[in-house]
Amino acid sequence: MPGLIGKKIGMTSVFSAEGRNLPCTVIEVGPCVVTQVKTEEVDGYKAVQVGFQEAKEKNTSKPMKGHFAKAGTTPKRHLAEFTFDEDYNLGDVITVELFEDVPYVDVVGTSKGKGFAGVVKRHGFGGVGQATHGQDDRQRAPGSIGACATPSRVYKNLPMAGQMGNERVTTHNLQVIKVIPEHNLLLVKGSVPGCKGSIVIIKA
Repeated sequence: MPGLIGKKIGMTSVFSAEGRNLPCTVIEVGPCVVTQVKTEEVDGYKAVQVGFQEAKEKNTSKPMKGHFAKAGTTPKRHLAEFTFDEDYNLGDVITVELFEDVPYVDVVGTSKGKGFAGVVKRHGFGGVGQATHGQDDRQRAPGSIGACATPSRVYKNLPMAGQMGNERVTTHNLQVIKVIPEHNLLLVKGSVPGCKGSIVIIKA
């Protein structure tokens, strides 16, 4: 699946041709440089590795410096692999124009971390009982988590309190509203995972 690496700029809204106000996310996509071309003969599969955003020389290891030097480019902060129908060579630059004729894209990112959350916020539990009749702060409690006799244990994957957010999330079939090649911008309808400035992967 072809794609590129980008950075979430933020959200805005635009008017459609029908006059509807559409909420959309602005993503800075590329330009990405081809840093490695993988083949079935050498690597066992076909893929193109691309790099995004400049990295400092002092923060790049010697093996990675050699890796980027072989591609004839400067060190990059983020790398990802995609499969393209076209053939690319080391050092080729791929821009946001890749999505010119693409109606929908999938966006992969890391969701915002919410910290330790209870079952009401994390899983949408309704709470237990009433807030009165001697109940001591039990309204947002999860309730029973299993029988004590059988099976004498708690089932795996039972919804409970815990870390919420800060995980890899894919949002599918986001409509491409506009491509602005001169500024490397892509506007997609709706929201994408992550905070402003976070790195996302856009797949066609």
